[in-house]
Amino acid sequence: MSVPYLPGVHRGKYMRYDTAVILKRFYLCERMLVVGQAGWLPGIPYFDIKTTLPKLLWEDAMTGHALRERVFELRFPSRILETGEDQPLIDFLKSVTHAPSALAYLMVVSRLIKPAMKEAYRSYLDLADEIGDGPTYRFMELAIEEKTKHIEHLENFIPIILDHTPEAERSVAEQWFNQQKNVWEQVGGISLETPYQVEGIQAVEAFVPSEIAVREDRFIPVRFYWPDNIDATFPYGSGFQLQLRSAVSHMNEVWAVENAGFILCAFADTLGWDYIYDAARWLYDESRHCRMGYERLKSWGFEDAELPLGTYIFDSCRGQDPIYRLGMLFYFESKNIGKKIDRIKNFEKMNDRMSQHDMDFDWADETIHTSYGKTWLSALLKKRGLDPDDYTKTRDVCESLVKETLKTATPEEMEQIRGIAHRMYVKAEQLL
Repeated sequence: MSVPYLPGVHRGKYMRYDTAVILKRFYLCERMLVVGQAGWLPGIPYFDIKTTLPKLLWEDAMTGHALRERVFELRFPSRILETGEDQPLIDFLKSVTHAPSALAYLMVVSRLIKPAMKEAYRSYLDLADEIGDGPTYRFMELAIEEKTKHIEHLENFIPIILDHTPEAERSVAEQWFNQQKNVWEQVGGISLETPYQVEGIQAVEAFVPSEIAVREDRFIPVRFYWPDNIDATFPYGSGFQLQLRSAVSHMNEVWAVENAGFILCAFADTLGWDYIYDAARWLYDESRHCRMGYERLKSWGFEDAELPLGTYIFDSCRGQDPIYRLGMLFYFESKNIGKKIDRIKNFEKMNDRMSQHDMDFDWADETIHTSYGKTWLSALLKKRGLDPDDYTKTRDVCESLVKETLKTATPEEMEQIRGIAHRMYVKAEQLL
């Protein structure tokens, strides 16, 4: 006679291992998405996209991190994340990073990848168990909200890009998008099921970001964004001059956005996920600083066409080992952090609460960034078989690269940036 037992109650479809397999796939997709978006930042000309996309990819990184940690919990004690049967999907995501243009890449991200991820997350929650898998519920519900907002942002940007894109380039982007859509359907997209093992997705090399900081003509295109960049006798100024100089400097941290995107992409495979996670935050922080300066200038009444947007720091690393782009961020973070306390005090005396507020948060961010710079420069040197404590030598090379770039300033560039600063001073006096 068999022993009677109580009937089982069905709640979730997936057991622990099945859950880990699906979440691992989602993590790998988020990872590729973060790296691709970061790598495209130098090649995107539009200021609003350059300073918005970092927030989106940072949120993707936060989701990816939560997914990764959850997989480790479910697979304990194993901490291996193999690609396995998800390889066709990951190959596709890697291949689309090599888009013919920023427009083409953003179309794929906005119209294929992010919508598919949002729907896959929603499908997962419909079938999972909120009790057994409660931790996943919390961050995945947030991820769905974020992906919805991401798609809205990108779909608002795409028409703007289309309006500024020649017909021939638009045609190439649309044709390429349709080709990728066909491959995407063959792979099966991103879902709860294992991707189809299709042929025809060629293995590609890692994406190499642009070494030219592409800019729109909405601002004044310059290499050197303020006279004191190339003229040591030009005063940093006090009063409204200091306010303007600080705001313009903050806005011109767009070079740091571009550089941070470059190095996130360049060293993603070498340094791994912990680096990607830190670099995504670093990148997001730099975009916030950039917006700080821009918003202050706009609040004072300045128009975009009156504002200089320079490239010289990004330019100084052109043709160099990307380690110097990482070093360049570290160099400027450690070089300027001590000055920010004085700036905060000066703005407090001026009763400029906005500049004081921005500089105060900037200072807090840069204390984190100096740690990032030291940690990851050391890690990269160690990977290369070099002394990890020699990171200061890399920083010294960066200082030299900047000095050599400053020497290339022409009299015409000096005259131009002096004129821009003078006109901004005059306008500020009128606004006073």
